[in-house]
Amino acid sequence: MKTILLISRCPPFPLHFGDRLIIWHLARELSRRGYIIDLLALYDRSDDPQHVDEYRRFFRHIELIREPRRAALAYLRRLLHPAARFADSAEKSFCPPLWRRIADRLQRYVYDLVHSFGGISVYEFHPLFAQLPNLITPYESHTLYLQSAAPQGDWSARLRLPIVRRYERFMFTPYDRTVMISEADRAMLRALQPSLDIKVIPNGADLDHFRPQPHPRDRLTLLFTGNFAYAPNQDAARLLAERILPQVRRTLPTARLQLVGVNPPTWMRDMAGEHIEVTGPVPDMRFYLARAAVFVCPLRIGAGLKNKLLEAMAMGIPVVATPLSAAGIAVRHGQSALICEVNEMAETTVRLLRDEALRQGLSQNGRALVESQYDWAQTASRYEQLYDEICRRR
Repeated sequence: MKTILLISRCPPFPLHFGDRLIIWHLARELSRRGYIIDLLALYDRSDDPQHVDEYRRFFRHIELIREPRRAALAYLRRLLHPAARFADSAEKSFCPPLWRRIADRLQRYVYDLVHSFGGISVYEFHPLFAQLPNLITPYESHTLYLQSAAPQGDWSARLRLPIVRRYERFMFTPYDRTVMISEADRAMLRALQPSLDIKVIPNGADLDHFRPQPHPRDRLTLLFTGNFAYAPNQDAARLLAERILPQVRRTLPTARLQLVGVNPPTWMRDMAGEHIEVTGPVPDMRFYLARAAVFVCPLRIGAGLKNKLLEAMAMGIPVVATPLSAAGIAVRHGQSALICEVNEMAETTVRLLRDEALRQGLSQNGRALVESQYDWAQTASRYEQLYDEICRRR
């Protein structure tokens, strides 16, 4: 049994924000195994403190600290002055209240290990706990994300890319280990900083919650899910509505599209009609995952591992996805999912909708893949092994 100080860029709830899933499930699994965990988390949504009771049972102690705005000059100062890259006092940090909370916990309690979740928000606090076993999980390489966004006309991504590259060269260097959730993210960080000791531990799926259900599937319904405040999900929704669905309907005129998830912008709601459903927030995503004919995921911006794909395969819905959508997941084209580029997605979807045997095969094999490699219990066991390794080295 270990006592862990967990420092996070966000709270572990609500779960429709993908970066919160791993904190929720890891803390749940570790607390079941007897770990004592104290949580210090930044938050940026006004309703975040209202959700603390949803995860209180996983932690001995919880403090949420409002994340302050950061001045652009503060980022520039750290690039120009290497000595300023890691704070040595509360006043010199991005978030003085979090610095003080960390210092207070370390002074009052004994921890076996400190685990940081996030990148720019939390990396700089390492000097406070450098003497303890420690690791950081940045989720994904932001450089990799920006490299995928820049070719799609995102001028902000092009401007930020050289700055983010420089940050990712130094942010994680003092940590005992860095954990990424996909091989592509590890490769990017290693290219930027070869000295990093990087471990890949993928996210999982809640296999008890997301499981096949005995409902007949709507024969010609395409489904895409997500938080539509997230730019990559908006880009995918637009591709589906404006390019992919019209091409599918030339062959299958009654095909329809469901865009399911929170925060759809006005332009997306305006697309709703006879053949496109835009739901907004729903009480249970499984209702849609259990009934649609095919999950179509045309993401072309992003990094890391897509939880939506794991959850779809766990529910047994056949998947058509771009290579970027499936990055980090050990899918085999034609066996556990159909992988193709955006310009091939309509044709591939039509082929799948017409082939019942192929749909059944993808459904069964997709579920089997998630069961074998992407259970949250396996993720927690990998972290346990890593914790033991880091503590033994120290």
